[in-house]
Amino acid sequence: MKMDNEEFALENAELAALDAKERVAWAWRKYGDGLVLTTSFGLQSAVMLHLVGEVSKEIPIIFVDTGYLFPETYQYAEKLREEFGIEPKVYSATISPLYQQIRYGKLWEQGAEGMEKYNLINKVEPMQRALKELGATAWLAGLRREQSSSRAERTFIEKQNGMAKIYPILDWDDKATYKYLPDHGLPYHGLEGLGYDSVGDWHSTKKLADAGSSEETRHGGHHRECGLHEDLPDGYDFDI
Repeated sequence: MKMDNEEFALENAELAALDAKERVAWAWRKYGDGLVLTTSFGLQSAVMLHLVGEVSKEIPIIFVDTGYLFPETYQYAEKLREEFGIEPKVYSATISPLYQQIRYGKLWEQGAEGMEKYNLINKVEPMQRALKELGATAWLAGLRREQSSSRAERTFIEKQNGMAKIYPILDWDDKATYKYLPDHGLPYHGLEGLGYDSVGDWHSTKKLADAGSSEETRHGGHHRECGLHEDLPDGYDFDI
């Protein structure tokens, strides 16, 4: 990925000099109909939804639903859908959660390999399908360097699997991110303030006090990233 990103050196310098909203506007001007936004409806998701909505209401919003999110996350999704007047494009695995358990067992209880397979089925494949169906050429995401060591070296624009990825709030710290919500009258996630550093699937998300570090709060503690923000594994077959 690093070599591919050399072509974005000038763009990174340009984006670094802009604020978050200006970065979204820059991406909209450059990529137009090819630009998409992804959301998890997690603790900080209202920030990106609001920023992008301030620039354009035409940018498609992708929501990958694993079927295992916290009830509070689905409730937050509905609240933000009404708040912003949006209709996210929802994508899920081609095999239902119950059928997955019958076929594979509880993958999240099967160590690092099981968790990786779970993420490929429930997150990576639906996302790749969404990007293909929407004809996306660029992807806005709310990653921040401060969130984990695996994101500390990210740049404002990268190439991943042939796709340009832009991170408008990459340089924001926790204070700036959380302050954005009350400053703009935005609602909080139902699990805000209950000890979660971030929230994903209920079966593999831990409170920070129970995990010990941010990297261990998600995906059963095996890996901070779920695969959405990484290169696809070599030889991966999506026909599962």
